[in-house]
Amino acid sequence: MTSLVPRPPYTDSELQALYPAGLELRQVQVLLRHGERTPVSARFQSAGLPAFWPYCSAVRQLKSAVLDRHTGRFSTLEWRRRLETFGPGPGGDDAPVLAAGPRGELDAVCDMGMLTDKGRETTFDLGARLRALYVDRLRFLPPVLLDADALYLRATPIPRALESLQETFAGLYPAHARAPAIPSPAILTRAPADETLFPNDGNCRRFAALSRAFAQRAADRWNATDEMAYLTKLYGRWMPEDARRVAVDSRPRLSGIMDTINSTLAHGPETRLPPEFYDARGREIIEKIGVEEWFAGYKESREYRMLGIGGLLGDVVGRMVGSAERSTADGEYEVARKLETGAVKQGHGATPIRFGLSGCHDTTLAAVLASLGAYETDKWPPYTSHIAIEMFRKADGARPTGSPQQGTATIPPTESSSANATKPGWFGSLFSRSSSAKPGNPPSGIGRKRSEELSAEERAKLDNYYVRIRYNDEVVTVPGCKAPGKHLDGDESFCTLDAFKAIVDKFVPRNWKQQCRENVRGPAFPEKPEPSGY
Repeated sequence: MTSLVPRPPYTDSELQALYPAGLELRQVQVLLRHGERTPVSARFQSAGLPAFWPYCSAVRQLKSAVLDRHTGRFSTLEWRRRLETFGPGPGGDDAPVLAAGPRGELDAVCDMGMLTDKGRETTFDLGARLRALYVDRLRFLPPVLLDADALYLRATPIPRALESLQETFAGLYPAHARAPAIPSPAILTRAPADETLFPNDGNCRRFAALSRAFAQRAADRWNATDEMAYLTKLYGRWMPEDARRVAVDSRPRLSGIMDTINSTLAHGPETRLPPEFYDARGREIIEKIGVEEWFAGYKESREYRMLGIGGLLGDVVGRMVGSAERSTADGEYEVARKLETGAVKQGHGATPIRFGLSGCHDTTLAAVLASLGAYETDKWPPYTSHIAIEMFRKADGARPTGSPQQGTATIPPTESSSANATKPGWFGSLFSRSSSAKPGNPPSGIGRKRSEELSAEERAKLDNYYVRIRYNDEVVTVPGCKAPGKHLDGDESFCTLDAFKAIVDKFVPRNWKQQCRENVRGPAFPEKPEPSGY
């Protein structure tokens, strides 16, 4: 699937059902796929598809921080980027040439896999939709952002993910909704070898072996089928001359063909493929096989879930549990402006994390949903898809002042200013932090402690908390939460935090890097079924 068509805003009655009056919304974590982009590599130039697309206006107006040795201060260097590539040259050599668009454009030319102008538009629009829900209708977030202390922002090292996160943040809090002197928000990133915000087969040998095995299984199942023959009939004439047959493991791979189809569909007519590439049945077959090849492992194998996405979901649960514990383990110890201050270490005026945005990828979203038993579709995640993981608490009898209109979820009031965050007050006392940690390190807590290892006292801290997941604004249900006692009475989509943590804990790695090096040549498929979501 290519660009997302957002569903209409919730009606008042839908909003009342989604956010019942008996629950307080306490924390939201949003995982978002980047917006529309160019293909990750040039394909099908034989079909007339230009290798370089002129859809990236941002490269005309880039800015970099540069150090002035005379003043010892940083200033901003404004510059524009042009893309150079190999050229045929008059003698067939590799003389450099400027990459050009289909009409000879030399500026605004995109690199491979780059976020395009349309991708920036759709991710900004996602932020605007999040603002409409969480600011305007639920009043969960403040209308004007005085500081970003209550926000957890993270992105993968891939530029399009970071840029999509920035666009979504700008849509959530556009310039007029940010205080003039707002401190710069912290955005967390990781080195590629440490990245868990996408399935990291490039830095996990065992996961790479598992991925290859499931991909080979898909090839064995599908390569000789009538469906693949149909795809070859559609696209075979455009495949390399020495390998006209389309297959899961052809060159380009079937997933690469899908990548180019989806990228071209999202953009203008000058970067389109011949009509047969957009055949409805052909696209349906490609998506079905692609989803099986890339995501079946999460549904069938605990080890696949653990090494592919378990670290990320462990972090997500850890932040929710940290919030329930009223601890800086909710993510605040990572984004606080002054990590060495007593506020972070002792909790005097520390600001709870209320909202998280993580810029990631299609493989992230599908892996999360499939690992929770909630990806029952043959459709690939569209550009700018998102998952909202919301944590609620059963409301006390009294409704706090400033709460939303009758029928919507009770929302704890937001901070009125960063200065007030230094005072205990209602908000500070509600989330008083008693744990102490070294700057940059998580406080002690139960977020990463296995559910079966929790004492009765520790487990009680999770009481009355619930987790609900929405994928592209549609509620999804985790199958293991349907059992009696594991969800909110009358609504199976509200999983108890205790049950949700127990499900995720089963595939959170204890030492991801070590486990990535173990059993590399061992059997790839489990001996008995290991269904996800339980």
